[in-house]
Amino acid sequence: MIQISFPDGATRSYEKGSSALDIAKSISEGLARKVLAAKINGEVWDLTRPIQQDATLQLLTWDDIDAKSTFWHSSAHLMAEAVEAAFPGAKFWVGPAIDKGFYYDIDLGDRKITEEDLASLEKNMQVLAKQNNSFVRIEKSKAEAVAYFEEKGDEYKLDLLQNLEDGTITFYQQGGFTDLCRGPHIPHTGFIKAIKLTSIAGAYWKGDEKNKQLTRIYGITFPNQKELDEYLAMLEEAKKRDHRKLGKELSIFTMDDDVGPGLPLWLPNGTIIIEELEKLAKETEEEAGYKRVVTPHIAKESMYLTSGHLPYYADSMFPPMSMDGETYYLKAMNCPHHHKIFDAEPKSYRDMPYRIAEYGTCYRYEQSGELFGLMRVRCLHMNDAHIYCTKEQFADEFRAVNDMYLKYFKIFGIDKYVMRLSLHDPEKLGQKYINEPELWQETETLVRNVLIESNIPFVEVKGEGAFYGPKIDVQIWSTIGREFTLATNQVDFAQGRRFKLSFTNQNNEPEVPLIIHRAPLGTHERFIGFLLEHYAGKFPVWLAPVQAKVLPISDKFVEYAKEVGQTLKKQGIRIQVDERNEKIGKKIREAELMKIPYMLVVGEKEMQENSVGLRLQGKGDAGMITVAAFGEKVRQEILERKSMD
Repeated sequence: MIQISFPDGATRSYEKGSSALDIAKSISEGLARKVLAAKINGEVWDLTRPIQQDATLQLLTWDDIDAKSTFWHSSAHLMAEAVEAAFPGAKFWVGPAIDKGFYYDIDLGDRKITEEDLASLEKNMQVLAKQNNSFVRIEKSKAEAVAYFEEKGDEYKLDLLQNLEDGTITFYQQGGFTDLCRGPHIPHTGFIKAIKLTSIAGAYWKGDEKNKQLTRIYGITFPNQKELDEYLAMLEEAKKRDHRKLGKELSIFTMDDDVGPGLPLWLPNGTIIIEELEKLAKETEEEAGYKRVVTPHIAKESMYLTSGHLPYYADSMFPPMSMDGETYYLKAMNCPHHHKIFDAEPKSYRDMPYRIAEYGTCYRYEQSGELFGLMRVRCLHMNDAHIYCTKEQFADEFRAVNDMYLKYFKIFGIDKYVMRLSLHDPEKLGQKYINEPELWQETETLVRNVLIESNIPFVEVKGEGAFYGPKIDVQIWSTIGREFTLATNQVDFAQGRRFKLSFTNQNNEPEVPLIIHRAPLGTHERFIGFLLEHYAGKFPVWLAPVQAKVLPISDKFVEYAKEVGQTLKKQGIRIQVDERNEKIGKKIREAELMKIPYMLVVGEKEMQENSVGLRLQGKGDAGMITVAAFGEKVRQEILERKSMD
């Protein structure tokens, strides 16, 4: 007999070799019909895989992330079976689950898949799914696996096999399709009820532009049609909110081939948004006791060797420049520069905590295939700051940074968020991480305790920490449920010693400070991209590039419209006057398309009463209001940074 421990602390005995599916059935037939995979001792397994020794068990249903991932990976195999039937001789590279759905990279030879082919493949997948074919795990020796793929002439799987050890190799088979795969998979294809192949793209083998380009097919599946319909509706809404589309329509930013990929040019409207975000950050940071600094865009190689970013971060930095016999790099991060500022003047415990902030420009060499609008760029402006503090001050300082995040979430209407506590991987100390195991444990515990005491929702992720310490990555969701990584809050126990930073403590002895790296608004590129999608381009008044537009109904009232505009402009309101000789209906429609919060229609009656006809973006006529009353209303909204009702 083996002992199985459940998440609620209960323990039960089962026959050796029982599967998670057997155990689920012993609890409830209804539960067994819902379970997709199992987590055995923390590792996701097939439901039907025999358990040979005592273990912890978690049964995974559709609501679990690991179950969705297993479901979508199995769906990739189902798609591959349909592709192989339609395109005999096709060769398959990898077919992983992704955040939403799956893809498979395929070598079709000289053949091409069209959009019409996708519809046909979907139908074939539905037919195959209804056959309820089991996903069967088959263990193979390395020699057997190599022989199998040599016979097929599959160079892709043979390449994968090179890095696999004998005794660890498994195939999976369902219906007429067999592939090299470590799994796990759902029990059978019948769980896959709703299917949509969403797009086709090109993908270089191994992500290397020198290699052959494969065909990548994306898809998504669900256990019922209702969820697929809801997802497709969300996808349509997301297309409307695409920050690249809105950025162009609303004249926020542009890209130009002569400037270079990943280097956005900010148009006047976008620049206003940047300045408003910087103003918010500066006000918030001044209130929190930060001092502002400015650092250069380049630095000598020696500083990045001291910091440790070279060689750890070299692949993400632009190539070096040689000048005056020295090697320089474009600044990829502000941290080392700020450490030099801390070290520029002697510090004592009375100066601690020492907080410095900068909206610094950084340059990172993102791979061309990873560039994506404002979300992945090569020139970024970071809402960065560093806090140098004692161990005794750490908890309060770290908590204050988290409180700053919460303040920003409220201002921008971000209701769903989670802090992702990224930890080190003990097996990679000295490689990916600074080799200080005791300090890793100590600082990770400090961060974890602050999150628990603050009652902030968080998850822990092993192996995602910065090389110099644990960090929090802030995950936020837009109003349509899209997830974004906003910013980071990092602990650094290594840089202080690397740069020989110190302050004089109360015992008149030198002490190395703990360092907190924080960027609550991330980069303004990524954050504005998020806000465009979050608000669908309908920015709140305080953030809108144009806060109101005056629309005279005919040329007779242009002068009055200008007077209204000048009056409101003097009150600090961003105003435009539409002086064109166009019909008022066209002026209103165009102002609506530009997502301007307020439209002020003026004619004979409004001129006589020193008023305007107020229209709200997306809501229409709101009646007459005096110019003075409107000015006071908008000034108050700007002051309070209110969202539109």
